[in-house]
Amino acid sequence: MFQDRLSRTPLCLTLPGLDGSGADHWQTRWEQSRPNIERVELGSWTQPSRNMWIARLERAIAQARGPVVLIAHSLSCHLVAWWAALAGEGAARPVAGALLVAPTDLDRVSLDRRIAEFAPSPRTVLPFPTVVVASRNDPWCEMHRSREMAGNWLAAWCDAGDAGHINAASGLGEWRDGQRILDRLLDHVCARDARRLDDEAVRFEPELVVAVPA
Repeated sequence: MFQDRLSRTPLCLTLPGLDGSGADHWQTRWEQSRPNIERVELGSWTQPSRNMWIARLERAIAQARGPVVLIAHSLSCHLVAWWAALAGEGAARPVAGALLVAPTDLDRVSLDRRIAEFAPSPRTVLPFPTVVVASRNDPWCEMHRSREMAGNWLAAWCDAGDAGHINAASGLGEWRDGQRILDRLLDHVCARDARRLDDEAVRFEPELVVAVPA
């Protein structure tokens, strides 16, 4: 049953970051305009609790009863890393892939003490295909740090150009470039399942990610 569902479109779960994602955030717009996308209500958006967020993500994945793709923004990129580290090898079964957008640099706690509980982020290799998308002028994370995180997680990395924190303030609207990256990831995870015996042929390489013009 798992493989039958993965041959179609996995359920996508959006994970907003600190203070949540409002009406103008691309995550909210995707939820409204694309099929098979649902938000995980992590709760306590203004005072996040790492352990509570992990528990609520675990529950959402279990309730999906099939493969999911995680779409995380900012602080929730580290939530995905924490969940995967605690789930261990079993994380690769329910989660088919992850799109991690604008991960916060947890070494810069001085920007907001509320992110301190998530530090240090696990450096564990994520056991599912992952893309990290980063901006050149993100006030929450310099590009070299996002590259380091992508390397630690063994994730593909994508340059989003000058897009700030890739949030509502960035004025991205539907963020169609991000949707193309998501579509490429979805195509990959479905092909990866269909050709499980020839996994090398469908390895998700950084150069296969849709590049966003500067």
